[in-house]
Amino acid sequence: MKQIFRLTFLFCVVVLGESYGQNPIIREVFTADPAPIVYNDTVFLYTSHDTASVDATNYQMKDWLVFSSTDMVNWTNHGAPLSPKSFSWATGDAYAAHCIERDGKFYWYVSTFHKKDENSGGGAAIGVAVADSPTGPFKDALGKALIVNEMTTDNEHGWDDIDPAVFIDDDGQAYLYWGNGSCKWAKLKENMVELDGPIHHFKPKNFIEGPWVYKRKDLYYLVYASAGTQPEMIEYCTASSPEGPWTYQGIIMENVPNCFTVHPGIVTYKEKDYFFYHNGVLPSGGSYRRSICVDYMHYNPDGTIQKIEQTQQGVLSVK
Repeated sequence: MKQIFRLTFLFCVVVLGESYGQNPIIREVFTADPAPIVYNDTVFLYTSHDTASVDATNYQMKDWLVFSSTDMVNWTNHGAPLSPKSFSWATGDAYAAHCIERDGKFYWYVSTFHKKDENSGGGAAIGVAVADSPTGPFKDALGKALIVNEMTTDNEHGWDDIDPAVFIDDDGQAYLYWGNGSCKWAKLKENMVELDGPIHHFKPKNFIEGPWVYKRKDLYYLVYASAGTQPEMIEYCTASSPEGPWTYQGIIMENVPNCFTVHPGIVTYKEKDYFFYHNGVLPSGGSYRRSICVDYMHYNPDGTIQKIEQTQQGVLSVK
């Protein structure tokens, strides 16, 4: 039955084109790895940008994009204010990233690859750019990478330092989470561009990559792309502290159509909870030509998350 639903979904998208509802929410370009934030009563959505050809067998992602909305339906494209070329130490593609506001400045944590130089022998790395506006212009905040491959040794592969996500707790302490193969985390200093202590790592059940951490009421949530089945799904853990220990809670979203990967982004806006993700359902789309969607999130009385329903219609306009 699931396979029939997915095939029907894909058929409706390809055949009906613009008539099929809101999802995916961005259609003029291929986007992935959604990272939404709310600032000044506006949702700003930071995304990866897939530029691979239809026949490509790997990613081509040359920059990061920003979109905004005040009604969750109409999205304004603010272009590409940041790319790996913005960092003198970087090379390669623009993988998942996450922007957060603190004290009127916007810190955009990005994953890309590091040139071979005196600071690193190469491999995946995390940088941070800063701006005075959520749409830029952004510039390298450090002049060097925040995280390089040599700083983490729990995995042998050189691309485990990807997919950064930042969370600021109620007491003002900021945390950086990231990783492929294991979830890594470290405290950030108040300036948001320096680590404040050691790097920790752990392996939530079925964890692959793409951590997203947030707090709701008294509970902390760690949501991530998982290997529950092939391809990826979304699973999560909860804790009473942003440092864990984390209790596994289960699957909240199953495979997305026409795409191997998936990536969570969660935001509360105008008293509703929204779950962003990507799939490959646009015409000529696929695992390397992805598109961002959004659907509602719902919680049970005990704080656990109900299964996310992937829909064609998406969410309703809010005022």
